Amino acid sequence: MAMPGIQNGGVTVMTAGPGPGLPAVVDQNGHSATGLRSSSPIRIFLYFHKAIRAELDGLHRAAMALATNRSCGDIKQLMEKCHFLRSIYKHHCNAEDEVIFPALDIRVKNVARTYSLEHEGESVLFDQLFTWLDSDTQNEGRYRRELASCTGALQTSISQHMAKEEEQVFPLLIEKFSFEEQASLVWQFLCSIPVNMMAEFLPWLSLSISPDEQQDMRKCLHKIIPKEKLLQQIIFTWMDGVKINSKRKRCEDDSRNDSAPVSLARGFILPTKNGNCACESSRTAESDRLLSDCNIMMSALDHPVDDILHWHKAIEKELSDIAEAARNIKLTGDFSDLSAFNRRLQFIAEVCIFHSIAEDKVIFPAVDGEMSFVQEHAEEESEFDKFRCFIESIESAGGNSSAEFYSRLCSQADHIMETIKMHFRNEEIQVLPLARKHFSPERQRELLYQSLCVMPLRLIESVLPWLIGSLSEVEARTFLYNMHMAAPASDGALVTLFSGWACKGCPRGTCLSSSAIGCCAAKVLSEPQEIFNRSCQSFACSSTSIENSTCGLASYFEKTVESANSAHLGESSSCNSSGIEFQKASLANQSCCVPGLGVSSNSLGTSSLATAKSLRSLSFGPSAPSLISSLFNWETEINSSTSGLTTRPIDNIFKFHKAIRKDLEFLDAESGKLSDCDETFLRQFSGRFRLLWGLYRAHSNAEDDIVFPALEAKETLHNVSHSYTLDHKQEEELFEDISSALAELSQLYENLNGRNLTGDSSASLSSSSDCIDSSRKYNELATKIQGMCKSIKVTLDHHVMREEVELWPLFDRHFSVDEQDKLVGRIIGTTGAEVLQSMLPWVTSALTQEEQNKMMDTWKQATKNTMFSEWLNEWWEGTLAESSQTPTSEKSISKEHEIHESMDQNDYTFKPGWKDIFRMNQNELESEIRKVSRDSTLDPRRKAYLIQNLMTSRWIASQQKFSQSRTGETKDGEDLLGCSPSFRDPEKQVFGCVHYKRNCKLRAACCGKLFACRFCHDEVSDHSMDRKATSEMMCMNCLKIQPVGPVCTTPSCNGLLMAKYYCSSCKFFDDEREVYHCPFCNLCRVGKGLGIDFFHCMTCNCCLGMKVVEHKCREKGLETNCPICCDFLFTSSTAVRALRCGHYMHSACFQAYACTHYICPICSKSMGDMSVYFGMLDALMASEVLPEEYRNRCQDILCNDCDKKGRAPFHWLYHKCGFCGSYNTRVIKVDSDPNCST
Repeated sequence: MAMPGIQNGGVTVMTAGPGPGLPAVVDQNGHSATGLRSSSPIRIFLYFHKAIRAELDGLHRAAMALATNRSCGDIKQLMEKCHFLRSIYKHHCNAEDEVIFPALDIRVKNVARTYSLEHEGESVLFDQLFTWLDSDTQNEGRYRRELASCTGALQTSISQHMAKEEEQVFPLLIEKFSFEEQASLVWQFLCSIPVNMMAEFLPWLSLSISPDEQQDMRKCLHKIIPKEKLLQQIIFTWMDGVKINSKRKRCEDDSRNDSAPVSLARGFILPTKNGNCACESSRTAESDRLLSDCNIMMSALDHPVDDILHWHKAIEKELSDIAEAARNIKLTGDFSDLSAFNRRLQFIAEVCIFHSIAEDKVIFPAVDGEMSFVQEHAEEESEFDKFRCFIESIESAGGNSSAEFYSRLCSQADHIMETIKMHFRNEEIQVLPLARKHFSPERQRELLYQSLCVMPLRLIESVLPWLIGSLSEVEARTFLYNMHMAAPASDGALVTLFSGWACKGCPRGTCLSSSAIGCCAAKVLSEPQEIFNRSCQSFACSSTSIENSTCGLASYFEKTVESANSAHLGESSSCNSSGIEFQKASLANQSCCVPGLGVSSNSLGTSSLATAKSLRSLSFGPSAPSLISSLFNWETEINSSTSGLTTRPIDNIFKFHKAIRKDLEFLDAESGKLSDCDETFLRQFSGRFRLLWGLYRAHSNAEDDIVFPALEAKETLHNVSHSYTLDHKQEEELFEDISSALAELSQLYENLNGRNLTGDSSASLSSSSDCIDSSRKYNELATKIQGMCKSIKVTLDHHVMREEVELWPLFDRHFSVDEQDKLVGRIIGTTGAEVLQSMLPWVTSALTQEEQNKMMDTWKQATKNTMFSEWLNEWWEGTLAESSQTPTSEKSISKEHEIHESMDQNDYTFKPGWKDIFRMNQNELESEIRKVSRDSTLDPRRKAYLIQNLMTSRWIASQQKFSQSRTGETKDGEDLLGCSPSFRDPEKQVFGCVHYKRNCKLRAACCGKLFACRFCHDEVSDHSMDRKATSEMMCMNCLKIQPVGPVCTTPSCNGLLMAKYYCSSCKFFDDEREVYHCPFCNLCRVGKGLGIDFFHCMTCNCCLGMKVVEHKCREKGLETNCPICCDFLFTSSTAVRALRCGHYMHSACFQAYACTHYICPICSKSMGDMSVYFGMLDALMASEVLPEEYRNRCQDILCNDCDKKGRAPFHWLYHKCGFCGSYNTRVIKVDSDPNCST
């Protein structure tokens, strides 16, 4: 045996209940939230996660009950749960993608993208779940089990995602952001969730946590929400879940509600108090305008749905301005303000997308369930994306933009404008008439208000002033009036906020809300009574309530008419006119100043355009795939990243992903058959699962130990792999859970079969209830395992896909081909022979022949200095007989074997038999030797081996012939030398020899004699034993000669082990130590194994301890003799020590040599840290006084440690290097000049 190496060198989510005191929140693993400081605003996300976990658990339990027939179940109720969970979680993810992750990415790079990719993968899971829910096979057992599997996979995926956020993201937020910044992030998060969703989200969240946690969350929200009473009232109203369906009270009785708008409209043409009619006299231009406004008001009151036209006009106007700005850019060629142009485009794109979402979710389903403009909306979104990408390309081009850019900019802007105009015209022709016809004004207002609430607060704060600014004063007042009439009483504070924001879009600070609701809504909270009284006096309104909306609007109409007919009015009119002037002055000096959110797009770190687009998937219906489906994005990115690129060495590592996916599909498909299977199927399924588990563990360990540290070592890639390391831990737990469940399933199967096979009928009758119970448990467990297999498939599939999207391209950008080759060598070098023997057939069975060739070429390139090809060929030859019986999936392996033989045929150029050797004369032998010597394709080591064997071929052939004749004689006489047991400990009768403890002797192929080991053979023979050629052994217990193997085949020995360790390649037995076979040394070494305590360096071609991963490499450094004892180090059975210079010697030789020397006998460099010794020499040199004639002399020296030349004062023994301070120097010239200058 060779030397031992170089020395000195659907997880079930358990949510714990709240404990006494705070913090009361626990994460997925039951850990307390103390890791997130109790005062941190980020803590509120733990409450979100707890509520989501509880919802997931309830959903999965309902699906499992449906699948196992424990209850009839209600598919509709399950679908409602799925709809609600999808909506809640989708908006939660969108807010994270819009606010939390971009902000974190500014402070900590390479963290956010992974979690955004996971959000996309979870969106695909929801799509798959709704595909099953909408299936027509709802009564089939397979449907119910698949449904339970999908919910389990969804629960596992989301739970793992949230657990990773709690372990990585939240601590980073607390570490990198101050308290105020954390509070701002959470507030932005809340303001990025649509208003209608917030009204559902916060009550649901409040009910999902304990009362103590509710109180803690309220305290947390008090710190997060800006110190504005209006904003706090809105949030806490939502959190308390106030649901009042009654609309605001009107000034008129219920019996007059329908006629109120008509009466108000008629007020414009009825005679005034003085008996004069405004229509009778010749009108001025002002009176014409006022009457026109009255007509507009009357139409808007009769058909509130026409407010949609205001949105259309505002959007068209903004697009027209953008197109005009594009034409100006074309004329001037000035791109200096292109970033502002881009922001303007993103704003209108976001408005259009949310407007289309509101139509798809609110307007169109109410008007006509079959009517849809989804395709038009998707095309518009695509056009905006193209336009935005084009602008970004112009920005990147900078001053190099050509005239073609200008033309495309204008044409793209005009095209978007025309597309949306045409879409709006179609809606106005097809949708609005139906809404006017079938809906009352009240219902129309409700739809408009619901459409507005589809937007988040952050966007509404910007959109309302923008929209109101594009309307006339009358249109704006009507818009606000309709909004107030439609809002429920519980939304009073919210509507007040909307009204104040809308007023900010008016010129000169005009307050519109005062005429819509009877007073200035923004001032209600600060000065309720004073403002209220002043407003009522100004408008001559007798109402004393802020909710007297119709009366306030009526007084506004009356004042408008009176102003138009001011020439016919008396003293009272002038008094009223002065009242109006007083109001205008008051509003000008004291405009609506409702609080802002304190949220801007710049502070978010990115535009929310992507979030708006992702919400579209919810508006298309739950079963429809998202337009930004993660699968589509992943495939696109992979293709774009790999297209046109040559094959990289690291790519072959990702070939394992293909094999992983294949086995995952097998487990997912076959797990559905576990409920009705036989013992053979169950055993095969368990074996296939354990194979995948073992190989995936090896793959994950290689990534964690080699690939990820290499990525993290690059300064720009810090933190890029942490999330994937957490994935590996979670996936290992999933595998362990499935393994335990399969073991339990096997035990249940054995128990059931044991009862069925028993012949005692009375016992069968007595245990019939137990059998039924066991059968039920078996079916439930089989269903559970099916869900767990679905979970592991989804988890691993998404994991490897994210690796390919995010990590794979990084190797091309940050690693050279040589660096990738070293990484591949490191990965392969930590893979043991047993793992490779399982892994190679497993991987290659999933690859095409071309992919197999490329992968093996990469492996051979990485292992070119090793014995890997030799080991591979030996292994194939050993399994060649079995290959004809292997399944089809492994036939490609045998093809690969043929490839290896054709590639390595140069290594076997000369293969004469013994008869050919005897027939050759001396000249023919010399000719063959010269031919081998001139062959440049041969490895030097192989060439030396062939030449040596040719030169001694006659003697070898004669010895072989002699041994064969002796073997024949021995077989005839059955008198074989050595056919007796030998003992390692004769007293205790322990079989073996002085070298090894084992229970067998080996029959040497060279001489046919039996020896306990090859060392015993070599000690008494004049030739060496080729242990790999051994084919027979003798059991020292029964003394029977038999084929070599790990156990004795004689029945009397009852399967006696020859040793604890047996290597079929080396024919090596050891019953005392831990031994492993290195496929790259192609030898057995002492140790636990590659990847455990040793790894194989592909450059040095030797096994090194894991502690010396960073070492100085010398190509094939171990394939030499020990410089002390001259024994060949590569195959030596004694320990070898690595020196700092990269050379090697036996550890025992080093100990003896170091007693008298400190330099390497090969390169003369210091063998260790000699600073202490050199310090002693410094003291010696300082105390020593040289004779007068030598004091000023110098000597030219060469330092063996730093390889630099220098000068040193004369001395007979010691010369210090002036560069590195080493005394390991040699004199190259003595300066005779008495004046020495060092």
